[in-house]
Amino acid sequence: MINEDLLAHLEGYLTERRKGLFSKVLAQRTRHFTVAVEDVYQLHNTSAVLRSCDVFGLQDVHVIEEKLGKKMDREIAMGAQKWVDIHRYNDTKSCIKQLKSQGYRIIATTPHEDSQYLYDFDITQKAAFFFGKEQEGLSEEVLSQADEFLKIPMVGFTESLNISVSAAITIQHATSLLRNSEIPWQLTTQEILDKRFDWCKKTIKSIDDILKRYHQLNAD
Repeated sequence: MINEDLLAHLEGYLTERRKGLFSKVLAQRTRHFTVAVEDVYQLHNTSAVLRSCDVFGLQDVHVIEEKLGKKMDREIAMGAQKWVDIHRYNDTKSCIKQLKSQGYRIIATTPHEDSQYLYDFDITQKAAFFFGKEQEGLSEEVLSQADEFLKIPMVGFTESLNISVSAAITIQHATSLLRNSEIPWQLTTQEILDKRFDWCKKTIKSIDDILKRYHQLNAD
């Protein structure tokens, strides 16, 4: 549980504008949907997906690095890694297991299966959208364990989109529908407190010294 006295102390180091921005952004955050990217070759694609998740209000991104272990491209993500929770996995199986244990449907985004179109997608249940490698697409592990398949309607000669573009279209569409629904999609009160505390720690300079002084003064 978050120490609310400590949180109030830390927020005293923030400007009113920054505190207001935290509240505004957190009011639009959701864990009803999440995204998983599987062994993406191009580093900037994963980073761009992360940025889209931040822009459209998804709090969590799941990154599978079974074959290609790389660090996030901070320049492309433009600081999004500070505001979005990144969960890393060494293999696809453990990622799927974790998400299913949290009540997520596994949604494989692919144009090659007997997929439903994005505009027909049922938003009422929690869902994790999986995006695969640029050329090969999703692994057989994801395809075999997927609860549903999803594709973006296309009417041109090109049959595929860049992964970061696909993710942005999917997330924007799904979250727009979600926010216009009566589904309880927002973060819980406790989750909001947790993120306020986390974001304070990531924002305030000399946070370690501030925390040390606080605990010394409140040791008794």
